[in-house]
Amino acid sequence: MNLWQSVDPSHLISLAILVPLIGAILVVITGKAPNLRESVTLVTAVTLFTIVLAITDYTFQGLPLNLDVIELFPGLGLNFEVEPLGVLFALVASFLWIITSIYAIGYMRGHNEANQTRFFCCFALAICSVMAICFSGNLLTLFVFYEVLTLSTYPLVTHAGTDAAKKGGRVYLGILLSTSIVFLLFAVVGTWTVAGTLDFKAGGVFDGSESKLVLGVLLVLFCYGIGKAAIMPFHRWLPAAMVAPTPVSALLHAVAVVKAGVFSILKVVIYIFGLDTLADLPATDLMLYIGAATILLSSCIAMTKDNLKARLAYSTVSQLSYIVVGALLASSIASAGAALHIATHAVGKITLFFCAGAIMVASHKKNISEMVGLGRQMPLTMIAFGIGAISIIGLPPMAGTWSKWYLTIGALEADKLIIVAVLMVSSLLNIAYLLPIPIKAFFNSATPDQGPWSWSQTKEAPVASLIAIGVTSFACLALFFYPQPLIALVNLIPGVTTHLNGAS
Repeated sequence: MNLWQSVDPSHLISLAILVPLIGAILVVITGKAPNLRESVTLVTAVTLFTIVLAITDYTFQGLPLNLDVIELFPGLGLNFEVEPLGVLFALVASFLWIITSIYAIGYMRGHNEANQTRFFCCFALAICSVMAICFSGNLLTLFVFYEVLTLSTYPLVTHAGTDAAKKGGRVYLGILLSTSIVFLLFAVVGTWTVAGTLDFKAGGVFDGSESKLVLGVLLVLFCYGIGKAAIMPFHRWLPAAMVAPTPVSALLHAVAVVKAGVFSILKVVIYIFGLDTLADLPATDLMLYIGAATILLSSCIAMTKDNLKARLAYSTVSQLSYIVVGALLASSIASAGAALHIATHAVGKITLFFCAGAIMVASHKKNISEMVGLGRQMPLTMIAFGIGAISIIGLPPMAGTWSKWYLTIGALEADKLIIVAVLMVSSLLNIAYLLPIPIKAFFNSATPDQGPWSWSQTKEAPVASLIAIGVTSFACLALFFYPQPLIALVNLIPGVTTHLNGAS
């Protein structure tokens, strides 16, 4: 952080957005020299993280940071403002970009992937979009960069260039663009019409004189318009995108895309509606129960999938709705749990996808039924998978324990016992579809009807991939024993608290 003390604080927002953009340009320039290209990627990622740390320091000091870029209409333009929820998301995304880059270097080389320069360039552009989303000062700015994120990740989804990749890309682009144009754009325009502003404001922008029906319609439009949150039935883009390389899956499921979706919903709930206004809307319960249904249905679907990435994809659909439900409970503590789940789910799920990619590179196995006994040849990978699985389930001593604890307390505070039941049943389903994978890998042997097995030539994934897996596994443990910095940041979000005696 000392590195940036001489920089005007207001310029830190510009740097956070421009550094990954400059990195993307340098990746293209150095594309013919892989070692240099990947060094540029890592240096850019580390630089961005230090900038976000500096921004975090100013946030804890209570110093406001904002940046006005351009006024498009009177009183409405592109502008950026730092607030605690955005800082939390920026910390997660910038830190995991470093780790994912290390992993991607091992994976892309180990798997001999083509078009690696395009991959690292688009990855940087996606992170650039995420930083702009994190620090958006109004709905217009968030909408613009939400769309840029969709477009910048499309080449990553279709990276393989196969018919399956192109089909997956069409589903990805079609659902995300159609939901944002048909629903989200109308929600943004409707908010401007009703409230006369698109600025994010603590406690919300509505003054209480608005019709509950109108506000309810806006809430539904926001929830479905932010398709990256993958609320059913607009979730199919996420499993369809699993045709992408595993580092892209990690980007989609942990670092950028889905987190941009649930972050946007949480930000709209806190800074556009406000928790008090939200609690009085009949439509809130409607979307709350749709989110709860998404949690259970996607978990049940995950249990039927033999393909590991497909199972993890439906797991992500379920886990995202934890955050949606936490936001819609309109409870201070539940909102805190939802914000924490952005971070805890990120480290757990990225660990699982890293392990899935490592298995693919080392053994060329994609189906869970083919991984019986694999733990003997890839013990580090399968131990890490177990750690990530326990964190996703929400059991001690892993990071996911805290966010699920606060979500449960928040549901009790809101007197929604059915949501408590959903969270409990979902955790049991998590156990059913995640834990058997490492258990069978270590303790079961393949039977003759499962085909010929030869693990003797199988070894662990490349060292770069193992380093990344080790770091994220350690993060799952570290955030259980030392969650205080994240909790302190969450407690700075207006109207949100982790304390049981009232809102902050």
